[in-house]
Amino acid sequence: MPEFSSTTVTSTDVRTYPIRFGGYRAEVVSRGAALRMLERDGVALTETWPAQDQPPLSAGLVLAPWPNRIRDGHFVFDGVEHHLAITEPERHNALHGLVRRDEWQLVEHTASAVEQTIRVGLHKGWPYPLQVSVRHELGPDGLVVTHTATNIGAMPAPFGLGMHAYLRVGDVPLDDCTLTLTAGTRLPLDPARLLPAGNSQSVYGTEFDFTTPRSLAGVQLDDPFSSIVPDPDGRARHVLRAPDGTGTVLWTDRRFGWIQVYTADPAVEGYPGRGRALAIEPMTCPPDAFNSGIDQLVLEPNQTWSGSWGLGAL
Repeated sequence: MPEFSSTTVTSTDVRTYPIRFGGYRAEVVSRGAALRMLERDGVALTETWPAQDQPPLSAGLVLAPWPNRIRDGHFVFDGVEHHLAITEPERHNALHGLVRRDEWQLVEHTASAVEQTIRVGLHKGWPYPLQVSVRHELGPDGLVVTHTATNIGAMPAPFGLGMHAYLRVGDVPLDDCTLTLTAGTRLPLDPARLLPAGNSQSVYGTEFDFTTPRSLAGVQLDDPFSSIVPDPDGRARHVLRAPDGTGTVLWTDRRFGWIQVYTADPAVEGYPGRGRALAIEPMTCPPDAFNSGIDQLVLEPNQTWSGSWGLGAL
């Protein structure tokens, strides 16, 4: 199918793909296949930034072939030891995979959808070629994001995927909002390195219990949650809601068994901090899954994995 004619190119060669459906409007960019903005009827549902700039705190980016962190960049798979490049030197971790800063290639762009793809080639400590694609599509209920990954190599490959989604309800301050998470357990992290520091624990009756709406006033989170319970339609829903009842819903299908929730550090330069945005990040596995083995995916040669999540307005 031919490309949609409204594709634009910025001065730094970051391509921008606008899409629309009904009252929804979004923009996706080529660098990191990032969701740069999503709004309905002019009300922002996600964090935004200038297309030519780096996304603040990796907002909107696809994280593959692993999300989050790998301790010391080291893991063993199929009896082979691997040493990845350290991309978070202050914590000595390999962070967020290999594709978030790269240019993705356009597959299709229509009025309401854009699909991009990238080949994950050979990198330091990563001998597993993969083809990874993402499709952003708007419909009557908002945005549907579908990820696929195919092992194009000759041997089994470990795999995980995540997405840095930063939710807003317009410009409503985060401290005025409530949060509801369909998640029953939380994985504790070492605060110094943000790596697992124990087994998953029940959230019920604790400060991490958001199974019913709770105010975010003064709440600080940077935590992975699991035991996600879907609705009868197979989608699990997490809601950021403003005082007037409007809100933004992030849903995930059963392929995403984890979410990381992060209240951004207001001290980070160039980011509005906890003024208005909350990261609710769909993930297939927790931090350091290539070492713990928890929900680590394995793709056999020629095998394809696919999973979906989405965003909409209440």
